[in-house]
Amino acid sequence: MVCGGTAGNLRRMRLGGRAAAAAAVTLLALLGGCSTHNVGSASDVSAVPSSSSWSISRFFSGASAKSPQTVAGASADMSCPSVQIRQGASTLTIAPPGQNSAMSLKYQGSFLRAARQCTVVGGNMVMKIGVEGRIIVGPAGGPGEVDVPLRIAIVHETPAGTTPIVTKFIPIPVAVTSTDRPTPFSHIEETMSFPLPTSAVTLDDYKVYVGFDPLTAEMSKQKAKHTLRPRRRLQTKRPSKATTKRPASTD
Repeated sequence: MVCGGTAGNLRRMRLGGRAAAAAAVTLLALLGGCSTHNVGSASDVSAVPSSSSWSISRFFSGASAKSPQTVAGASADMSCPSVQIRQGASTLTIAPPGQNSAMSLKYQGSFLRAARQCTVVGGNMVMKIGVEGRIIVGPAGGPGEVDVPLRIAIVHETPAGTTPIVTKFIPIPVAVTSTDRPTPFSHIEETMSFPLPTSAVTLDDYKVYVGFDPLTAEMSKQKAKHTLRPRRRLQTKRPSKATTKRPASTD
């Protein structure tokens, strides 16, 4: 969701210094609960880079997140699973390790809209899933590169429980160049596919969840550090050469 005035409020927090800390806490509390409901409006987001804006705009203009949509290559009664922003994973906050205060916030990310298209190919449902969002610079942030940890998961969801069908983690590098206005990000995953369910299960029980997954991102960083860390060579002591003492001369 786009929360009105968020970018301007964060900018004033940066300029206001520590005197704005109390207001910052209130703002962050509001942001935590306002990013999942109005996915679909992107009027206050800067334009996506020109190299990709045409294809992305065309995709989002012809697809949607939840409205009924025909499935290419399938019967008219087959439905395309809807896309939902995962509750609890709709807002990304980036701050230095161990710092949770409002004034330590470097970046905050949120989703703006999502869309999908479905095609049946050889007994498989092939989904094209797209998301758009934005990054806002916080009081402690500035220009730099942000890795947006995107998670897309297709699940079979019934009252009895949820079964994962296919899931994918996608890190999206975003170059933040301005502290005064939001920086947009977008991604279109071309081929999320799964076998068509049997007649006992309908596609109405299938859902696509989109969210931020910072835990997987952190685990990937730690794994990369461990892999790149040079191993210390164990130094073994060479056996000392035996020395023989000559008998003392009796002359």
